[in-house]
Amino acid sequence: MLCALARGPHHLKVAAVYYNLSDLLCTSRGCAVQAVRLASGSASRRNSSHQHQHHHHQLQPHRELLCRPSRSRAQSSKLAVRTFHSEPVAMFYSMYAYLSNLPRLHVLGLAIIAYVVYYLIQVVKRPIIACSDGPFKQYLIRKVPTLENKYWPTFWCVESRAQTVLASLLRSKSLPRINYRREILSLKDGGEVALDWMDEGCNENAPCILILPGLTGESQAEYIKCLVLAAQQSGMRVVVFNNRGLGGIELKTPRLYCAANCEDLCEVVQHVRKVLPSHCKLGATGISMGGLILGNYLARKSEEARSILSAAKIISVPWDVHKGSASIEKPVINSLLGRHLAGSLCRTLANHLEIYRDIYQDSDIDIQRILRCTTIKEFDELFTAKQFGYAHVNDYYTDATLHNKLDHISVPLLCLSAADDPFQPLDAIPVKAANQCTHVAIVITARGGHIGFLEGWWPSTRDQYMGRLFTEYFTKALFDVDGEFQHTSDKMHERFLAKQTLALAASPLLLNKKVEVVEHLDHKVKLM
Repeated sequence: MLCALARGPHHLKVAAVYYNLSDLLCTSRGCAVQAVRLASGSASRRNSSHQHQHHHHQLQPHRELLCRPSRSRAQSSKLAVRTFHSEPVAMFYSMYAYLSNLPRLHVLGLAIIAYVVYYLIQVVKRPIIACSDGPFKQYLIRKVPTLENKYWPTFWCVESRAQTVLASLLRSKSLPRINYRREILSLKDGGEVALDWMDEGCNENAPCILILPGLTGESQAEYIKCLVLAAQQSGMRVVVFNNRGLGGIELKTPRLYCAANCEDLCEVVQHVRKVLPSHCKLGATGISMGGLILGNYLARKSEEARSILSAAKIISVPWDVHKGSASIEKPVINSLLGRHLAGSLCRTLANHLEIYRDIYQDSDIDIQRILRCTTIKEFDELFTAKQFGYAHVNDYYTDATLHNKLDHISVPLLCLSAADDPFQPLDAIPVKAANQCTHVAIVITARGGHIGFLEGWWPSTRDQYMGRLFTEYFTKALFDVDGEFQHTSDKMHERFLAKQTLALAASPLLLNKKVEVVEHLDHKVKLM
């Protein structure tokens, strides 16, 4: 840039400015003078001899300016300072020179301070509670203290995918294998599922929680053990429902499982209710795809569920399966997680090939093609949707989606979701629908990933946010020493029935159909 000094007298002011800028940035006057000489020599070689002589005469006053005594240089420095603030380029290079000369420890300190500010402002936040203003929300705020506190994710692990993977690794390495009491339940169609019970140290009045694992999870999955141990420490018994073909159980029929079908869960819930003492309360928890199955059961079998279950909870559920599927296929890290889960589905199918070879030999289901699937949606399109009678995978996903079914749920349901869940984008969480529901409360943390929710400097595998919220909610809801939860649940149901009545009255079409059905029944009675 000092080459500008060699271009003529009209650059006199710029030469003075950049000379004094060099005085600010260089360690001595000689550095600046040498830079000017190098610049002028470079400019001279590019011009003809005539131009060289011409510029040589013009540079004389410039050199005299550079060789002025210290008093003249001080005056020129004042001019430079005045001009410095009006020159964005000069300001940029001045800042660059300042930062490049900072000691490395200072740079590291500034980076740490910046990250701490970011962590405190953008990461540490109180969770949002999406729930209608009513008895349920008031009860949760009053009885579940975790909801009123800020969630402090692990300081060095706040990214969603990092939380997801690290939580799985830490739990799998530190949580011991649990010795369950296994029960094999035969289903109506001849299939079998495994129910793993953990009731050691529980008294006969202890309530029970039914847990539904995720996509390919079973009772020894690390996130299941986290909840089982938390429940055991609180004095509650647990039973884990392993889906068909999982947990080491051989398939007795070709049917596996899907997120939209809750027939197996209906039989399991009814069986567990019969096995338990009549005075023991029963709750249910679903994680990820297990949350979809449980949510569909609560919505489709609303009255039956209310007569059996006292409370329910779902964790990291993909509310809108369409958006969740699209999110898990985004490159690069999300798609790697999705590929891992698709591989688990293929291995589950491969473990039961003997039963499928003969059945699907002459059908349009190509087992070998399915075993090469690399995404969950591809597996669902080629296998799950066809096995459960859906014309297209999108029909299956629409049927499994929960966000438009919350109004039908009549069991108090607490949901935990992270805003940064890689399997479920924030805009797919049905916040608006939850704000109008009487029985659904969605707790949304700013961070947490998918079934992650790590916290603390070094995450503890036993006392985690997910497990703490789980035990606080079910301890209050199922033990219910003072009867307040039952009273709250009754008030919630009154509001639920009133809302259903208003919705029915507001729909003339539904009302007319109801009248037609009543008249038809009356006519049949008269004929009899």
